[in-house]
Amino acid sequence: MSVLPRTFYSNPDVVAVARELLGMVLVTRVGENTTSGIITETEAYTGANDRASHTYNGKVTDRNKVMYGPPGFAYVYLCYGIHHLFNVVTNEVGIAQAVLVRAVKPLDGIAIMAKRRNMAKPTTGGPGTLSQALGIVTAQSGTDLLGKLIHIEDRGIRVPPKSILTGPRIGVDFAGADALLPYRFRAKIPDQT
Repeated sequence: MSVLPRTFYSNPDVVAVARELLGMVLVTRVGENTTSGIITETEAYTGANDRASHTYNGKVTDRNKVMYGPPGFAYVYLCYGIHHLFNVVTNEVGIAQAVLVRAVKPLDGIAIMAKRRNMAKPTTGGPGTLSQALGIVTAQSGTDLLGKLIHIEDRGIRVPPKSILTGPRIGVDFAGADALLPYRFRAKIPDQT
């Protein structure tokens, strides 16, 4: 078990990073509570040339400026005024690429996640419910993913390439042809023993 190093995030191929995050473990330590989940779904956003990206055409705002910073930091934004969506900044300073983590399979702190979701068994099948279960909020945007609050670990869970489903991203129809790019990756993770 090891925290992913900065070099993992600095890969210039954000699509490869999105694929390689499958099977990694997203961990949060909010207050006294530690929760985690195995990453099962991601989407890549390639920056200034990607109409679906918040940084399309080099756009810089107070919200997205963290994407222009160093790799290995969290970019968390509010969607529809209610959903906190967790992204991982990749590449290098000034490039503004990121991976949206869309779903995890609950692993540690399941009772805490269930309480946060107000459910008997937590579901984390979408980016908003994932953040709610793991206690991720927009105030954590800019968090260093090599720190203690939020980080991603390699626990040796490997996803065979043949079991990865690839397809277009969700909810970006406004992006025209870019909406059809195969930048979404999903994998079914077997139970861990």
